[in-house]
This record gives sequence, C-alpha cells and structure tokens, in this order.
Amino acid sequence: FDSNSNRVVIVYADKSATGSGYGTAVVGTLSGSSISYGTPVVFDSAGEAVSPSITFDSNSNRVVIVYRVAQADTAGWAIVGTVSSTAISFGSEAVFESATARYMLRGVAFDSNSNKVVIAYMDDDDGNAGKCVVATVSGTSISFGTAVEFAANVTAAANCVATFDSTSNKMLIAYGDADNSNYG
Repeated sequence: FDSNSNRVVIVYADKSATGSGYGTAVVGTLSGSSISYGTPVVFDSAGEAVSPSITFDSNSNRVVIVYRVAQADTAGWAIVGTVSSTAISFGSEAVFESATARYMLRGVAFDSNSNKVVIAYMDDDDGNAGKCVVATVSGTSISFGTAVEFAANVTAAANCVATFDSTSNKMLIAYGDADNSNYG
C-alpha cells in the first residue's frame, strides 16, 4: 500500500502469451469494495521475474521491488518505483547480491524508525546462507550496505519473510532452518 497516493501496487511475473514472465507492476485504486487498475508496466524484461516482492518506503514515498531474473542471471535485483495517480514509473535496476539470491518472496520490508529498507534472501553460492542487506532509497535510486548472515543454512523450500515491528523498532525475519529439521 502506497500511503502517499492512497493506491495499492501489485507486482508479478506476467506469464500471459505476450508477457514472457517479465517483472510487471500495476497500480490499483480501491473504491468501496471495488478495485480498478491502471496500465501494467514492465520493470524488468530480461527474463522471467522470480519471487518479486514489494514494500513501501514512506520516507521517500516510493515503492521498492526486489526480484531475481531466472533466464538472464541469478543475481538479486532491486528497483524503485514512483506512483503517480494510476501510473507507475521506475528508476534504474540495481544489484544487491551478485551471486545467487533466491527465495525472496515477502523478503523485503521498510524500517520506519531508521528509514531504511531491509531485504532478506537465501544465498545459494554461500551454502544456502540466510542473509539480509540494508538499502537506502534516494530519489529513484537505491544503494546497499554490506550483507550480513542471519542463518547458516536456510531451507530452500521456505521463503524468507521480513516485517517491521514499529513498537520495538526491530525487524523480524522468518525462515526455515535446514540445520534444525527445517523448523521455522
């Protein structure tokens, strides 16, 4: 939900006959119990977008989308979007993990205390380590700090989920622990 424009933004891999799985976003407007949509916009056309996830940065009034491109490479990408009425436009894509970043579904959240975005993901090239990285949005650009490990071996079948607790000003990351019977 983009609280600045009072709109929702939905991200998905467009697997229609003409979509080729491209990363796509669409702005929705709620009215009572109805929703209407603007024109879908492709934010990445390199190949099929895998695990696209989105959060709203209320400091910059922009959305941040994270994803991986299946056919092109396995890096973790992020892009900043700006909602204007029922349209959305994007800045340039940026890599937050150049190795294999997987399982990011719901792995991005905004920390309103520090005005930062946190991305959680599984790094295939580092023994399936669970990692997170802090991102800063400036205009339509995004930059990243150094990734840190939060778990040695994340279960491949369990997506990382991140959320922010505004009462304690802490980020919570949930995942499956492959070193402990795949427990959550």
